[in-house]
Amino acid sequence: MKRSFCARPALPAGRARLPLAALAAVLLSVPGARAADTANAPQDEVERFCTNIADAARDRRYALQARELDGLRGEVDARIAALEEKRAEYEAWLARRDAFLARAEGNLVQIYSNMRPDAAAERLAEVRAELAAAILMKLEPRMAGVILNEMNSKDAAALTTIMASAARPEDPS
Repeated sequence: MKRSFCARPALPAGRARLPLAALAAVLLSVPGARAADTANAPQDEVERFCTNIADAARDRRYALQARELDGLRGEVDARIAALEEKRAEYEAWLARRDAFLARAEGNLVQIYSNMRPDAAAERLAEVRAELAAAILMKLEPRMAGVILNEMNSKDAAALTTIMASAARPEDPS
């Protein structure tokens, strides 16, 4: 069985096949291709035409694929650059936030250390337990003990449990 170079390979989904005349017109734009009237040519001339332009058509196909890949590479590079820009923006925001929290935490501990123990106990009972425990851990132990003494036993026990689990050397989870 004689194989023709112009045999149509299977195309990916969504791609339509060109009629032979339209295909010949496209391939005629390839440098080095010979002109032939494919609509009226006998079969052997069509095969000869296909044989003569097979290398040029393959080169043209590769060039088109390379151009498409370059375009896709450019899109990917643009997306990577946008993501890197967003990442840098997020890291800068996170650094500002961490600096603010560190300053606020230092000031907060100082504020609670200057309060009367009964007032500090009342205020710490109203904030999140994790925050209250963190503040108590940063206070001087004597001051923290006085504040815990002023709290009701249930709140003091919850805060003591949080502080004890935070003081463990291994991860409790």
